[in-house]
Order: sequence, then structure tokens, then C-alpha cells
Amino acid sequence: MTTVMLVDDSATILMSLKSILTKAGYAVETAGHGREALDKLGGGLRPNLIISDVNMPHMDGISFTREARKSAGMRFTPILMLTTESEQTKRAEAKTAGATGWLVKPVAPDQLLGVIKQVLPGA
Repeated sequence: MTTVMLVDDSATILMSLKSILTKAGYAVETAGHGREALDKLGGGLRPNLIISDVNMPHMDGISFTREARKSAGMRFTPILMLTTESEQTKRAEAKTAGATGWLVKPVAPDQLLGVIKQVLPGA
């Protein structure tokens, strides 16, 4: 089964996205911030895709992406940024850190699932 890791400090966003992804047949792991997500990766979790917020306490999404890319087996895992930020400088910073793509909140379920199909063909 394809596993998606959601990283967001909003319990509402996590619950909403988890519901959408679970109904679409994905296994979902969640983390409330980048540090927690790194701990899960360090503990052996190997998701097929990571969707991360940018603005979070403890460790933001761009720093998380930069660090996650250093983890064993995470070099080519797609990481999507999901945020209210839409400025080009943030997008460029995320891309430099290793982000695969960028989604602006709120994201419609069909748009979210469409992007996942693009970055995980056959999932």
C-alpha cells in the first residue's frame, strides 16, 4: 500500500487530508511539525510521498525538507509543500531545499489526488 506522510501543525488540516487520502486508498502517517517527522523517518518510516506545511513550530517545512533529503532512502521521495504562502521566493527556497512541488491551501480533494497521481504514477 502507498504511504503518505502528512506534516502540519494544524490538527484540522491533518484530519481533513488524512480523511481524503484514506478514502482514496492510501495509508497515512502524520506529524505535527518537521522535528517529529524527522524522528519518524529516523525510526524507519519510509513513506512513498511527504506533504508538508511550510510554516510550523519547532521546525518549518523547508528546513524539514532539507534535512529529510539527507536521510537514508529519502533522496528521491517526492515532497510536496502545502501552504498558504504563494510568493516566488518561498517556492524557490523550497525547491532548492529539495521540494518536488507546491500546493496552495486550501487544496480541493480532486486537485490533491491529481497531483499525487502525477508525482506517484501507478499509486
